[in-house]
Amino acid sequence: MREYLAQLLAESGTLTTQEIVLHITASAVLSAAIYISYWYTHAGTAYSKKFNVSLVSLTILTATVMTVIGNNIALSLGMVGALSIVRFRTAIKDSRDTAYIFWTIIVGICCGVGDYLVAGVGTAMVFVVLLALGRVRNENRILLIIRGSKDRSGDMERIVFSYFKQRALLRVRNTTPEHVELIYEMPRKVWQMNYQKDVDISDALYALGGTEYVNTVTQSDEISG
Repeated sequence: MREYLAQLLAESGTLTTQEIVLHITASAVLSAAIYISYWYTHAGTAYSKKFNVSLVSLTILTATVMTVIGNNIALSLGMVGALSIVRFRTAIKDSRDTAYIFWTIIVGICCGVGDYLVAGVGTAMVFVVLLALGRVRNENRILLIIRGSKDRSGDMERIVFSYFKQRALLRVRNTTPEHVELIYEMPRKVWQMNYQKDVDISDALYALGGTEYVNTVTQSDEISG
């Protein structure tokens, strides 16, 4: 009985036990590089440790699946059909997360078929690229929201123009019979010009009379979680 069980464990299609262990171990080693890269490039509001751990698991699981499939066409078609029922509904916080998911799948496939050279070279290249460019952040934009009397809208626009020239874009203009709301969008660098003036733009707008509120909102493409 023991010999029979040992024989079953030793046999896995056309692969030996050593080859299987090598496939899974290689995927685990390369997944460590993915883990480090994601941790370093997402060390901000978008970083999710659970997602990072999932990347490691996904790499190993993909390699395991590819090891099982091997060169068996019938098994591969059956596996595709089985996996087609899976639905992922987790929101992607950062567009780079999609690249990491593809990275883990590709590494898992390469390791699962025993092509360690492609997996290693590809991982090294992507790691270097993300290490150099992964910390690039979208420049935050500033929204300037002004609400006041409608008959003062022209004066409000002139004050904004005197502070920021044409670099403050009027995105929204909401009006009622008595009031107007103006929403301007500008880069943070342009907004910082406001602090170089003797009088803050908020004080200038309130001094105009008829201004109900002046709000500033920082807008970013990144979604914090």
